[in-house]
Amino acid sequence: MDPRDALFIISVASRLVEMHPSTLRKYESCGLLEPCRMSGRLRLYSPEDIARLRQIKTLVEERGINLAGVKLALALTEQIRELRQSLDGTADREKLCQDVRARVERMLDLLGAGPSNDEPGVDRQTKTRSN
Repeated sequence: MDPRDALFIISVASRLVEMHPSTLRKYESCGLLEPCRMSGRLRLYSPEDIARLRQIKTLVEERGINLAGVKLALALTEQIRELRQSLDGTADREKLCQDVRARVERMLDLLGAGPSNDEPGVDRQTKTRSN
């Protein structure tokens, strides 16, 4: 992140998202977000960090998801955003299909539903039963 994009110190960020500063520090130590660091100590939060904190808060408080689940949800969110960007920017249908397929496979892997966990006897490419 470009340090010029980071706008909020931790006290302001914590007020914006209605969380205690120690909660923001905990989320950073868990790897859920990475605010910009100025002079090694001062944390600066970007508007994207604030949006991410709001998503984390929603997942934890409204959906009852634990931090491991939040980490997974954030990874899936990133994959979905990349997929959306790919859909918006690709005119070549074959390339788009390949990109979508690869991203779907990565999302399934994140969920532990990769090739080794699929239903036995089902070919992933054609989705037909092999007998």
